[in-house]
Amino acid sequence: MKEMYPKNGRVILHVDMNSFYASVEMAYDPTLKGKPLAIAGNPEERRGIIVTCSYEARQFGVKTTMPLWEAKKLCPALIIMRPNFDRYRTASIAIFDILRQYSELVEPVSIDEGYVDITESFEYGTPLHIAGTIQQRILGQLDLPCSIGVAPNKFLAKMASDMKKPMGITVLRKRDLPTVLWPLEVGEMHGVGKKTAEKLKTVHINSIGDLARASEAQLRALLGINGPRLKERANGNDRRAVDPESVYDFKSIGNSTTLPRDIANQQELCTVLKKLAEQVASRMKRKQVVASNIGITIRFKDRKTITRSKKLLNPVKGSDEIYDSARQLFLKHWNGDPVRLLGVTATDLADAGTQVKQLDLFSYEKDAKKEPLFDALNQLREKFGANIIETAEKRMSKPPAEQSGSTDTSFNKDFLQSPHKND
Repeated sequence: MKEMYPKNGRVILHVDMNSFYASVEMAYDPTLKGKPLAIAGNPEERRGIIVTCSYEARQFGVKTTMPLWEAKKLCPALIIMRPNFDRYRTASIAIFDILRQYSELVEPVSIDEGYVDITESFEYGTPLHIAGTIQQRILGQLDLPCSIGVAPNKFLAKMASDMKKPMGITVLRKRDLPTVLWPLEVGEMHGVGKKTAEKLKTVHINSIGDLARASEAQLRALLGINGPRLKERANGNDRRAVDPESVYDFKSIGNSTTLPRDIANQQELCTVLKKLAEQVASRMKRKQVVASNIGITIRFKDRKTITRSKKLLNPVKGSDEIYDSARQLFLKHWNGDPVRLLGVTATDLADAGTQVKQLDLFSYEKDAKKEPLFDALNQLREKFGANIIETAEKRMSKPPAEQSGSTDTSFNKDFLQSPHKND
């Protein structure tokens, strides 16, 4: 299959879930399928806003950000539900777990979309075969539709995924630009908002093709440094790499897995939980965070899914600690029925370097002996900066280029957005 991949370029997928929130609700309650459904922040208020809606609702003219009163006027039979972020987070974890089975280079950009670099994934088949397999697995295992763009870079992959919805797969190559991309209105280009499109039209740039051929100097004068960058994109150029460690707001780190078969054996299920805990701990270590809340997800054979979590006395970061909490939760809430999917999630994350441990009777004596050392370290940090002294573990976990310097790094965040239910 290697000959089906470019010798020098990249192959990037952009996976975009279709009407994500509404689709998740339909997956949990199949009786909603085929009906006009909208997710709104406050269904009780006529001034509430549509967050997303099903394709059935869109056929009546219902759109995202539309006021509820207007949506109900267009579609009197519209079903309106509050968002359930527990469900959406569970689905998101499972989606990205599937994507990571085809490449280590997976970059989430929101709860329902992400990039996958499959340049070195030829063992799984051609790019189109991989895209089709991913699409069918997400639909078959999670009952969720998605569209996928296949292209040599992130910009073109994003544009491609928008071209066929729902359940589309679109290949967009540079040689396709004159016939596929350039005829489109400039406002349809990813990265061009409504106000930018209006500015461009004042200088007779009406299509993406016009933007691709426009004067760089004119664009810089009109849009600043963003002008030449948009011209580059319009010409199909995008040098950004798919970055698994990209900065994206998060409040949780989780991993889940769909089991090879429905399992009802406690020992086997606990072994899976242990592996998931190790994966979560590894990601937490890379991001230098600790967790004050551990959650689990259990999906049963009949597709019923529950999420439960537990607030911890002290923040944790090690795989054993995460596993112990996850195992306790699992044994408390598992009813003995066969399990199809398991997930472990760490929430309430904080920078490991700023957390203060809450002492208990067992740790007090050991920690008290270190108090003079902690005082000395704090005084040094106050005088010379927070990074003047670091633990060996923290320093060695940094990239080699950072180990020799004292570079401040922002507190990175992941894509999972909402807390689990607390016990």
